[in-house]
Amino acid sequence: MHAIPQRCARRPLAGGLVVPYVTLVHGGHAAFGALDADRALDAFRLRLCQICGQRLDERCYLIVRPADVVKGCSPEPALHPECLPYTAARCPMLNGTATHYRRSPVLARHPAGQPCTDPSCPCPARPPDDGHSARSGSPADRYEAWMIHTVNYRLVPTPGRPDVPSGISLDVPILRRRVLRTATLTPDQQHLMELWNNLMNGA
Repeated sequence: MHAIPQRCARRPLAGGLVVPYVTLVHGGHAAFGALDADRALDAFRLRLCQICGQRLDERCYLIVRPADVVKGCSPEPALHPECLPYTAARCPMLNGTATHYRRSPVLARHPAGQPCTDPSCPCPARPPDDGHSARSGSPADRYEAWMIHTVNYRLVPTPGRPDVPSGISLDVPILRRRVLRTATLTPDQQHLMELWNNLMNGA
């Protein structure tokens, strides 16, 4: 098992696990797998690591699925190279212990599965993210980590909402690729990945 990265030494723990910077915390309980929209937005805009919350250095990793290649961007904030191994080992979607995406979004009930007694809390009205809803109940995807130079870090705006990023552009030089989780690709996904690999390898 990977030890907690030094960068995360001051992060809170839940069940012995580091609570990522972008994880939604509700009523003192961490909702692993649910993003805090405001923190995720800060991570994108300020170039922060989604795990430790510190500013990215010279290089960073992007989490990429075949569907992300189609869209041309990674929908998650980036990670430090030091934070990736711990995340890959501990996250159920990356380490292979989760075979399907959640069948119902966490926020369809209450964050962290805890009843909310605060009538002023916006959590019951906060909608789950569209991408999560579309993936719910589907078999888990193939995940890769692509290292890029932060000089090439570029946000892709959401259509119709240029002030809100939909992710980090994949149309940049890739310094290194690492498979985090394998999965059977559809013929279309396989073809797309082969085209991308050939393009990246200069074939």
